[in-house]
Amino acid sequence: MLHGSPSPGVAGSELTRLLACFAGAPPADVRPAFAERLGHWLKWTDASLLSAALSTPPTVPARSRAAAPLAEAADFQRVRATLEASLAAGPRAATSGAIDFAPYRRHCIDQQQAMEGAIGALRQRLRDALARRSSALARLAAIDAVMDQTLAARERGLLGLVLLRLQSHFEQLQRAAPGDTAWVATFGDDMDRVLRAELAHRLLPAQGLLDALNNQPPT
Repeated sequence: MLHGSPSPGVAGSELTRLLACFAGAPPADVRPAFAERLGHWLKWTDASLLSAALSTPPTVPARSRAAAPLAEAADFQRVRATLEASLAAGPRAATSGAIDFAPYRRHCIDQQQAMEGAIGALRQRLRDALARRSSALARLAAIDAVMDQTLAARERGLLGLVLLRLQSHFEQLQRAAPGDTAWVATFGDDMDRVLRAELAHRLLPAQGLLDALNNQPPT
């Protein structure tokens, strides 16, 4: 069984650690700084969009002076709870007696699609709330929109590894215990841990927007 970090503050690195563990190659401790890696990831067109978001003065309507963002916090909690409940339900039982990866594949794909749709919509709602609150937060919302667009392909590449690594892990456990089914429960626990790490990873940008909304009063 894989053992994850108890700290929710390293959700993104926890997901990559688990994926690397499946591949038998734990990630290196020394990595380039985020700003350095970002410079390699962005194309010149992406950099132009980011520069425009940073330099363009956002327009904030006068009615944007709102109360504390309790509704946005409740929205975040509702989305997270709904997705956690879906993960907890687990994969549907196989229709045959054979143990194969098909039910787990379907479960993984369903959960990833649900996360992408629900969290993408949540992130947009949080951007809208930021844009209504103050000029500084409106700029942050614009920057987040650009970063979401420009890093989407890299994000899909990372998250696309989840299904591949889970299938490889499934097959490895199956080969290691022919005629025994005790490994199935171990795999179920590992899959649940990976998908929960993915959920936490996907929620990080939305959590950052919500924190910004909570920490800055309207201007």
